Amino acid sequence: MFDFNNKKINFDDVLIYPKASRYNSRKEIILDSKINFPKSRVSWTGIPLMASNMDFVGTFSMGFKLQKHYISNAVSKFYTKEEWVQSINEGLNLDYNFLTFGLDEIKTISKYISHITSKTNKVPKFLVFDVPNGYIKKFSDVIEITRKEFPKLGIIAGNVVTAEGVKILIESGADGVKVGIGSGSVCSTTDVTGIGYPQLSAVIECSKEAKRHNAFIVSDGGIKTSADVVKAFAGGAGYVMLGSLFSGHIEGGAPITKIKNKEYRTLYGMSSTQAMNKHYGNVADYRASEGQSILVEDKGTIENTISQILGGIRSACTYIDAKNIGEIYEKSDFILV
Repeated sequence: MFDFNNKKINFDDVLIYPKASRYNSRKEIILDSKINFPKSRVSWTGIPLMASNMDFVGTFSMGFKLQKHYISNAVSKFYTKEEWVQSINEGLNLDYNFLTFGLDEIKTISKYISHITSKTNKVPKFLVFDVPNGYIKKFSDVIEITRKEFPKLGIIAGNVVTAEGVKILIESGADGVKVGIGSGSVCSTTDVTGIGYPQLSAVIECSKEAKRHNAFIVSDGGIKTSADVVKAFAGGAGYVMLGSLFSGHIEGGAPITKIKNKEYRTLYGMSSTQAMNKHYGNVADYRASEGQSILVEDKGTIENTISQILGGIRSACTYIDAKNIGEIYEKSDFILV
């Protein structure tokens, strides 16, 4: 079904062909999905899209809008504990807004969680661990320690792009694994290092490994349209993470730049010079920038983009006889373009 003589593929390399369908209208399609977190033995229900934990994307303002649609948000790791408390007290829903960490010490993670719990009387349910290179031992150690400390918290960790990487992180304690290196629109890791993997092939291969462990993957990167979202689900993704597609909106809070009577908003990768200068003061002399900064034409409110994406998913389901998002994987057949 997905072999293509071992050719590695991106989203643009394939189409999904239509087949006889029982569904006559998009109204018949159910988008709510249930995702099980096998290690923590908790579950999540909603529309399995996730805003990326990028500046100007994974904001609290974005979270307030997305939670109304039961869409999740990997909140930027650069918010303070007090900002979390304030937003939760204003109605931020922890079912759909996930704390994000990197290579943090367990003391830092514990302090965040205990502070939020003590000040709001609400316990975070899901954590996202995000680093550019999910293969380093220190990262899997962080996951292992966190799992021992918080056995009932849902944990998503990444990024990796191979079955080996998925296996390492799941065995370290992750319920789900974030997949994607070099595929993001403002990620230049592949150009700088030569490291990467075509995103759709990474999704297909990594999801197969995750399913062996009753786990799931999050496809992170390379999504430009609602069609790419559908292809990611067809490849086996549990969640699809959106960065550039969710950028440029009011809710992201990016500054506006006017050029020839048009308004643009800033978007940059989290390994870019701009991000490192903002959050760490500079680019360390032992590393290179692996991200870009671009201007995205202002898209108004995120509501418009959500409607477009969800409409595209519903329409795709009617073409392949899929009742819901969960059936897209089993009902889809790719053809190489």
